[in-house]
Amino acid sequence: MMSETAKDQNRLHDRECDALRAVEQARLAALAERNIAQASPLHAADFQLVTPVGMTLSRDQYLGAIAAGMLVYHVWKPGPIDVRLYGEAAALRYRSDMEVSFGTRHVPRTAYWHTDLYEKRNGTWQVVWSQATGIQPVT
Repeated sequence: MMSETAKDQNRLHDRECDALRAVEQARLAALAERNIAQASPLHAADFQLVTPVGMTLSRDQYLGAIAAGMLVYHVWKPGPIDVRLYGEAAALRYRSDMEVSFGTRHVPRTAYWHTDLYEKRNGTWQVVWSQATGIQPVT
C-alpha cells in the first residue's frame, strides 16, 4: 500500500508533467501563430534547434526566421506528449504532423518525431534543445 507521502509525491510529479505538456503546447501554438513575444520566453537564451535536415539554429536565428516569415508552420499538430522528469530537467517526446515552408522550400504535411529538453530556470520551464526527425514511410 502506498503511503500518503508517496501519493503526494506522485501527484506533484503528475502535475509537473502536465505543466510541461502545457508549456510545450503553448510554445508550439506561439510558433505556428508567429507570436514571437509569447514564444521567446519559452526558449532559453542558449536554445538550439536541430532541424530534420541536420541544420542547427540558435534561439535568435530560429525566432528571427519565424518573425521574418522565412520559416512558416502551416500545420503543427502534436500527438500525445510523453514526459520524463528529472528534477529541474525534463525530456519530452511526441509525434506530430507538420507542414512547413522555409524560404522558397515548401515541405508538405509530413509526420515527425520531436525530442525536446527542458530545464527549469528561475522557476520557469524553458526549452534548451529541440530536435525533429522526419518519419519516412516504410516501403
